[in-house]
Amino acid sequence: MRRSRLSVWAAGATAALLAAVSISTGSASAESNGGVRVMPLGDSITDGFNVPGGYRIDLWQKLVADGHRIDFVGSQFNGPASLADHDHEGHSGWTIAQIDANVVNWLRATTPRTVLLHIGTNDMYGDTSGAPSRLSALIDRITTTAPNADVFVATIIPRADRDAQVRAYNATIPGIVQSKAAAGRRVHLVDMFSALTLGDLADGVHPNATGYRKMAAVWHTALRAVPGSIGGGTPPTTSPPPSTPPPSAGCRVTYAANAWNTGLTATVTVANTGSATVDGWTLAFTLPGGQAITSGWNASYAPTSGAVTARNVSYNGTIAPNASVEIGWQATHTGDAGRPPSFTLNGAVCSIG
Repeated sequence: MRRSRLSVWAAGATAALLAAVSISTGSASAESNGGVRVMPLGDSITDGFNVPGGYRIDLWQKLVADGHRIDFVGSQFNGPASLADHDHEGHSGWTIAQIDANVVNWLRATTPRTVLLHIGTNDMYGDTSGAPSRLSALIDRITTTAPNADVFVATIIPRADRDAQVRAYNATIPGIVQSKAAAGRRVHLVDMFSALTLGDLADGVHPNATGYRKMAAVWHTALRAVPGSIGGGTPPTTSPPPSTPPPSAGCRVTYAANAWNTGLTATVTVANTGSATVDGWTLAFTLPGGQAITSGWNASYAPTSGAVTARNVSYNGTIAPNASVEIGWQATHTGDAGRPPSFTLNGAVCSIG
């Protein structure tokens, strides 16, 4: 963020912060391990103001733990030694327009496979009505310059002093992303706002360490929902469900959702409470009227509204007794953001807890 606008730091706190940084900040020669190129793109929240490296620290560690080889790319460089790749494209104090004016050169220089875009916090001053159109233009520029890249567009995190402006701006982002996706662009919505509270901010604007860890978890989930974005080729194929329910079937569903005025994200945990392993599964449920799934992860969904069937994908078709799988989806709604009234697993009615 613009430090003159957003943050006033005492000299002692600044000295302590600088002492904690083990890797120099600013531009540097790119680090590359030959992995999938991922560009963290945005302002000081991407840079990691307060916590050098920001969300990139935990995101890197999560992706490595998953077995992915990732190459962060960008003209900027910072973070601790625990972050093995310090490259990024986070620019402190920059607005959407400033990113837009430079992004073509950055994309051509690094050719990312995936872009993580969190931008707009510095646009939340005065008349913010033009911010959505600027974001739309930026997404168009990115997808035109890098048409084969997956672009993950995040709602911006809360701000203590601009709550109404942030909420109004974020409310426009799902529609922008949907319009790009409908036009064939590889654009995905990420609900970052709902993941953090004001308690996760160090100064009312920038996350503290806990807030950055929460951001990393959200990016990680979003990336895993689009397997090709972090390596692994095309999305996994589905396995056919069994023709009959397994013996001693039993299941429990836990449902959680984050909703905003026109959309929501839902996370569903399906537990096998029976005595036999479930080998291939379908989870059936009916969405409330006005809800429609726009994207999902860890399952295939058809149709996208009304009575929906979620089918396992290749890597999660088996649920052992007392084990569970987690699936989820993003949806639009017209006022009813409630959960489905019931769920059945391979025909067996699940308890809801």
